[in-house]
Amino acid sequence: MTAEGSTPTKAWLVDLDGTLYAPRPLKLMMAAELLLLGLPSLSAIRAFRREHEAIREERPDCHGDPFALQLARASARLGIDPQELERTVREWMVKRPCRWLPHFRNTALLREIEAFRAAGGRTALVSDYPARDKLRALGAEGLFEVIVANGEPQGPTELKPSPVGYLAAAAALGVAPQACLVIGDRDDADGAAARSAGMSFRKV
Repeated sequence: MTAEGSTPTKAWLVDLDGTLYAPRPLKLMMAAELLLLGLPSLSAIRAFRREHEAIREERPDCHGDPFALQLARASARLGIDPQELERTVREWMVKRPCRWLPHFRNTALLREIEAFRAAGGRTALVSDYPARDKLRALGAEGLFEVIVANGEPQGPTELKPSPVGYLAAAAALGVAPQACLVIGDRDDADGAAARSAGMSFRKV
């Protein structure tokens, strides 16, 4: 419902990781798989994640590609080729999790999004990580008109809590920011970005 005097919500801009699926059981499964099958890759994954959080906090000039900056900084720290690191990241942070994702879907939220779209609402997915493979694994790719994902074409030029990803999604949908609702799992990232963009926020 819309409060009297407020702008009606026309679009939902949705985060992926931790929002469209339960993160804790997936992390446990992937931790076990890494220990059993991917121990040599563990330091690379940790370095990549550390750089992700550092870039989120520092918000440095990354020339419009945060994913490339993460790879460059983490590979320099590890002394390995960035392409080798990217193969490891995509294998362990995108490809392998996809087989577990159907077990941990946020079914209630996915049904809400489907109903919102059926009622004429506009939808976009905004993620700080590659998203399309995970959406396909969740059976949710068709729920979103626009995808703005780090590490993919037309990705965000800055990471959350910068609002640029959500603003880009709203612009692509042709919906004013004040008519958008951001749905995410982190108030310090999705919520802060929503407030900076002049959008409403709902934490899952």
